[in-house]
This record gives sequence, structure tokens and C-alpha cells, in this order.
Amino acid sequence: MTAKKIYILVINPISGDLDKTEISEKTIAFANDLAIEIIVYETTGTNDESEINKLFLAIKPERIIIAGGDGTIKMVGEALEKEDIIFGIIPAGSANGLAIDLNLPTTLEESIKVAFQKDFIEIDMVEINNKKSLHLSDIGLNALLIKNYENGTMRGKLGYALKVLPTLSESEVPFKAVIEFDDKTIECVSQMIVIANSQKYGTGVTINPNGLINDGKFEIIVIKTLDLFTIGKIITGNMTDDSEEIDTYCTSKATITTSRKVSFQSDGEYYGEENKLDITILPNHMKIAVSNKI
Repeated sequence: MTAKKIYILVINPISGDLDKTEISEKTIAFANDLAIEIIVYETTGTNDESEINKLFLAIKPERIIIAGGDGTIKMVGEALEKEDIIFGIIPAGSANGLAIDLNLPTTLEESIKVAFQKDFIEIDMVEINNKKSLHLSDIGLNALLIKNYENGTMRGKLGYALKVLPTLSESEVPFKAVIEFDDKTIECVSQMIVIANSQKYGTGVTINPNGLINDGKFEIIVIKTLDLFTIGKIITGNMTDDSEEIDTYCTSKATITTSRKVSFQSDGEYYGEENKLDITILPNHMKIAVSNKI
């Protein structure tokens, strides 16, 4: 008799607005039809990486399904970064930038179906000060917005929107930065610098139209002005990389040093203030199930 396949379903119970009970039930039902056993792990925010690693080693599953946002995906990816395993994604977070970049379905039923697909893509990750980034990190105004969002009570896109004006009024003057890469040194004054492994934020806003998540490089995007007018251009998709408000540099390794400590976020999670970022690409670092290869 052929041994039954086992998948682990990692669920973040507090991410986003979706009903996690429905996700669990529908994923298990879909798996049952394929004679696959599902072991459910719910994150707690305490020792999740080590617990997921121990569970993986004990069970040796054939796939990991992740129901959560970018932060959950990154956490599980880091926990199992030494394992050769395919990850299926069910977008269920406040920020689902990776799912948007990979054109993953938005409905639960279709997301589950793709999460079990045999086709996958090997995506890069970016390491910043020994922290992994799936798609977009930044220093400056947006990171301050993330901090204010995390301290608020409203979640989802409305929660972000409600924090835009308070964040603009709270923000300090632009900071000076020195960017070193490929034997080049760039000096600039900016309100926000993005380290982009892909194109879009989890809200769907395109900040890096030419970015690819599997090209072995990342982009550094220097936004010199970030007032309501510029924010409007970004949100409506009218900000291009040849705009006067933005400079873009492409590389695989860089250092950014700022004149003062500046708010820093990675994949929608606030990490405090930094004045130096050491950045390098990690090629082909994670296998993600997709409906067809891109």
C-alpha cells in the first residue's frame, strides 16, 4: 500500500480579515479528495520558527501550505530555508505582496487549488542586516506609516489609509544617504528609500515596475519627495522610474548609510530605526507553487 502523503498547513490566526476556520476546513477537504493528510500548525508569535522546524523534521511532509500574509510566509521560509520543499500560498494577511507579484488567485477556492499545484517558481530573497525580505523593504516615511499602523486598531487597507495624514504630519525632514554598490557611490537626499525584490506593495501599489522576483538582483529606489501629490501618483500607478521624484539602481549587493537613524520596515513588519543597511541577494531561495511558471 502506498503511504499517504502528508502536508503541513501553517495558519496565522490573527493575520488579515479572512476566517481561518474556513481556510482550514476547505484546505483539509481539498486534500482529502487527493488522499493527502493535512497537519495544521497555528502560529502563536512565540518560537514559531523552531516549532515549525521541529514539526517538519518529525513529519517530513511533501509540501508546506501557508495561510497568512507576507510576514508569515517569510517566517516559515526562514524556518525551513535549508529544506528542499515547495510552499503553497493561501493569501490571508493584511499585506499579501508576494501573492500579488506572483499573480496568485484572490478567491479562497482558487488559492487552495494553486497551493497544491505541481508547477512552482524559485524566487529570490534579499538579506538586509541579517534579516530576510521576500519582496519590499524600505526606510523612511512608509516604514513610519507601518509603525503607526501596527500601533493602531484598524486593520486592512482602511487601517493604512487612516494613518497616511498623521504620518505625513509626524515625519521629519528628508534624510541624507550614501548608497554604495558595484564600485559606485551615490549621495542623495530622500524621504524614503525602497529595497525592492519585486514590483508591488501588499496593497497592490506598484513601486518598482521593472522588478523581477527571480532575476538574481534587487532595485534600490530613492524617492526624493513624498507629499500627498507624489503619494497619489504612486497609488494611481502614475509613478514611473524616470520620474523626477525617483531614482532607481539595480544590483545584487549594496550598503546604504544614512545621516541619522531612520524608520525601517521589511515586508510590512516594522523593525525600529537604522542608519546602516547591508543588503545582498539570495538567489533561488524559496520554491512557491504557481498556476503556471512565470
